[in-house]
Amino acid sequence: MCPRHPDRVAYVRCQRCGRPACPECQRPAAVGIQCVDCVREAAKAAPRTTTAVGGRVRHGRPVVTFTLIGICVGSFLLQLATGGAWTTRFLFAPGVGIAEPWRFLTAAFLHSTSFYGHILFNMWALYITGQFLEPVLGRARFITLCLLSAVGASVGVVLLTNPVLTTHGWVWGPAVVGASGMVFGLFGAMVPVLRRLGSNAAQVIGLIAVNAVLGFVVPGIAWQAHLGGLVTGFVLGWGFSHAPRGRQKLVAWLLPAAVAVVLVAVTLLKYSSTVWL
Repeated sequence: MCPRHPDRVAYVRCQRCGRPACPECQRPAAVGIQCVDCVREAAKAAPRTTTAVGGRVRHGRPVVTFTLIGICVGSFLLQLATGGAWTTRFLFAPGVGIAEPWRFLTAAFLHSTSFYGHILFNMWALYITGQFLEPVLGRARFITLCLLSAVGASVGVVLLTNPVLTTHGWVWGPAVVGASGMVFGLFGAMVPVLRRLGSNAAQVIGLIAVNAVLGFVVPGIAWQAHLGGLVTGFVLGWGFSHAPRGRQKLVAWLLPAAVAVVLVAVTLLKYSSTVWL
């Protein structure tokens, strides 16, 4: 009888441990059949294969990229369904960010409901960059890059804008929504990663330049968020791709922590040094 399923008859034994294995617990091996327990133990003992920048080699679809796209699309549908209430609740503006700091991140998952091209372009760019960066960096580094780039975009808005006194009092804007800052962070990270892998980064640099110009020419685009995300992503991408081979795991923890501390510090310094009532 199968030890994992005592009610089932096992007609073969595992070639490794000799225990009986029912059809559900059998796994084909190079020679004969192994049980699922032995296959799992062998997988743990197998040497871990990593990319040149320390990411764990995985096969299959970029799960993190598709998850982020799914969150953005789901959030967009909620924006449409709630008539703007969902947008108002989670958008970012420097004036409300100090009291509700989660907006530094949540704004990246919102998009303009009056121009569908906003979410379409950002999701396309996220898909293209994620297809490359997620397998190279590994899931943990990639999600860290995405989230910190999103936060860095909001920090860029805080640092590069100032409150304005109006007839209704002090107003500190602009209000920001969109994954553009996150996408610019991925663009920024691609440059050092491509160069580390010996590839040409000219096309990515050209794409960054074109979109940077559009941020100043086309009204309604928060170029401050693009710049903040770009700088954050470049720093993380450079650090991940240039970490010494034996210290890539350590850098994967320490570098994001250091970047997060810097983002928080410069944001608090800006708020504390700005006259705003």
